[in-house]
Amino acid sequence: MTDEKVLPFLEHLVELRKRLIVCVIAIVIGMGVAWNFSNDILTFIEKPLTGHTYLTDIKKQLYGELKKRYPAAYKQYQLGEEKGVSEKPRMLNYSAPLEPFFVQCKISMLAGMIIVLPIIFQQFWMFVAPGLTRGERRMVVPFVTAASAAFVAGALFFLIIIWPVIINFSLSYEAVGLQSWFNISAYINFCLRLILIFGLIFELPVISLLLARFGLVSYAMLAPKRKYALLASSIIAAFHADLVTMFVIMVPLYLMYELSIWVALIFGKKKRAAVADTVEA
Repeated sequence: MTDEKVLPFLEHLVELRKRLIVCVIAIVIGMGVAWNFSNDILTFIEKPLTGHTYLTDIKKQLYGELKKRYPAAYKQYQLGEEKGVSEKPRMLNYSAPLEPFFVQCKISMLAGMIIVLPIIFQQFWMFVAPGLTRGERRMVVPFVTAASAAFVAGALFFLIIIWPVIINFSLSYEAVGLQSWFNISAYINFCLRLILIFGLIFELPVISLLLARFGLVSYAMLAPKRKYALLASSIIAAFHADLVTMFVIMVPLYLMYELSIWVALIFGKKKRAAVADTVEA
């Protein structure tokens, strides 16, 4: 009896090793492709260091409208003299031999992983496929497409919307006698870690969709647990030291849970309706 249990377990381990090997090979190939434009990615990540972001453009437009429509209030509150983050060239710095090279490797590895995400998700699906029904196995293409798109959407959302806010807030502490001097490893590691976090956060609705289609979760199951989701979001965000990063992680994480609830409601309706029709029949 023991041998009968151990044999399937070993088979699963062999299958898992096979899938992991394929994923690692795919990531290495993707890393090789991404290496060619890793400097462009680094340049894009460095952009907020200049102090000019979409926030400064919005602020200028807003103050321009206030000056035009309410000149008295604009003058009274001295909005034109408000000091924000100074726009000037800032550079990343390194203090260890080969540090920029290893940073380039990290950027290439993450970018390569994102490039081959369809292969990674396909391998995951193939690993769990033996435990699924024939109809569920046909969902491989929608799953791979949705999961890959969700991760990329999360990464882009962070880089375009959230990252400039974090850097802008950090630069706002500059003053006489206090200037920013960012280390390239700390700067890039911080950014890459948050890219991964936001990519995974945006996977929540996809996971909810799958589980709802499989009948494992439902709106009635997820909706009452909103307060626990908010608490869990706060705890996960609390692992980051500064309040701004905690906030920008907690809010999207909870919003993705909220979206997951509605996904479960929409995609769980058909299942419940089918069960109801069966009972009536």
